[in-house]
Amino acid sequence: MNAQHAHFKAHLAEEAATLALGASLARALAPGLTIYLHGDLGAGKTALTRALLHAAGHVGTVKSPTYTLSEPYQVQLDGRAVGVIHFDLYRMGSAEEFLDAGFREDFNGDNICIVEWPEKADGVLPPADIDLYLTVAGVGRDVELQASTALGTSCLQRLKFAAQL
Repeated sequence: MNAQHAHFKAHLAEEAATLALGASLARALAPGLTIYLHGDLGAGKTALTRALLHAAGHVGTVKSPTYTLSEPYQVQLDGRAVGVIHFDLYRMGSAEEFLDAGFREDFNGDNICIVEWPEKADGVLPPADIDLYLTVAGVGRDVELQASTALGTSCLQRLKFAAQL
């Protein structure tokens, strides 16, 4: 893995592999991380986020924030309470709605922000530490993670995942 900008690619043969990737990613998280999730409807963005949150210790339902635009969660990372905010901007009409809702304040260096459909807030959304791309490939998914910051690179360097279950 390149120390400058970490990069990870895998084929996820079935849903269980997508869930396992979410769990592996949970173990590599750090406060302040911003992850953009890219992929078509049904690509597995919310399923991956749900697995990540459960593996990070959230007990209970993980709702898709399709209508609320954001759902906050609390998890423990290395004994520290950390907020994880899951955004789904699919139904947002304009980037200004993101600003009007006060969401920029959530990107504060303490919270972990996971954003589905980040292109809907292009120009006002803080930059991603990691861009995660999910693409339907037959019955499975292809996944690619690209780090663009030192924090994102550090996270991907800690990622321990074997795509073949």
